[in-house]
Amino acid sequence: MLEPQTLKYLSGLKKNNNKIWFDTHRPQYEAAKIDFQNFIELVIKDLQRTDTTITGTIAKDCLFRMNRDVRFSKDKTPYKTNMGASIKIGGKKSFLAGYYFHFEPGGSFVGGGLWRPDVSQVKKVRQEIDYNWDEFKNLLKDKNFEKIFGDLYKGSDQSLSTNPKGYEKENPAIEYLKLKSFMAETSVSDEELTKTTLHKKTVSTFQALTPLLNFINRAIKDN
Repeated sequence: MLEPQTLKYLSGLKKNNNKIWFDTHRPQYEAAKIDFQNFIELVIKDLQRTDTTITGTIAKDCLFRMNRDVRFSKDKTPYKTNMGASIKIGGKKSFLAGYYFHFEPGGSFVGGGLWRPDVSQVKKVRQEIDYNWDEFKNLLKDKNFEKIFGDLYKGSDQSLSTNPKGYEKENPAIEYLKLKSFMAETSVSDEELTKTTLHKKTVSTFQALTPLLNFINRAIKDN
């Protein structure tokens, strides 16, 4: 679980996203950061029992900074209003697919996959899906995966409007071959964030995602 004060801090930051407020509330920020890091550390400890690829991964290497890069953005607010952790081999800077926990009042979710990969990686994953469609389809139809996620995220922001080069519309996998990111997620309510069941839900959600991550990472590393 996460402490109610951590949730309260992020809610306050969302309403007062400026340096003066941030500096004034730095002790609360440090406490919130430690709380979130400790939670992710516990998740990693349990998750690595079933996914040995993340053995040795530490929470500190998985957490994202709060400062926003505003150089090319119209939104000049200096801080993110969420805390995020990308758990995978090599931590958040790794190019591989991994687990992700997004902590934000009113918008938290648990999931993961491969987010905005480069062109060469997208081609590798598409080829793997095309060559091994039955295997990929069965991963998505797994009862745990389907119950938790329903399907991969297929929003228009992460899907091509036309068929990718080399693939015909009759291809049975075409709706997945159009994807530019390969992600699955499930929401977490603010109420769930502060319950003792959060840890168990997070680990079980990640475990349902493991076969998909293995499929994607196999495509990236072996091709």
